[in-house]
Amino acid sequence: MSERLEQLEKLYEADPTDPFLTYGIAIEHAKAEESDQAVRWLEKTLEIDPLYCYAFYQQAKIFSEQGDNARARQVLEKGMAAAKQAGDDHAHSEMAELLETLL
Repeated sequence: MSERLEQLEKLYEADPTDPFLTYGIAIEHAKAEESDQAVRWLEKTLEIDPLYCYAFYQQAKIFSEQGDNARARQVLEKGMAAAKQAGDDHAHSEMAELLETLL
């Protein structure tokens, strides 16, 4: 386990409602190629904050890397809707670009 991941998990124990922490933990797992753990933490992020747009992007990226483009597209569609609702044009654009590569 990386030192950064250990630090993030300690912070998470102190505040399990912070989506920035759950997202950070997910990214650390993704970097370590622990896709299942990364997806699980991204899901936690979205449970805490359903409009945390980059969690959708990262989930879709993982599913795409695993060859599950159908699931990646589903996640991106939900994420793009969340980005519109949040008014996050940049996140919407990023997800739209990723979606185009999956068609």
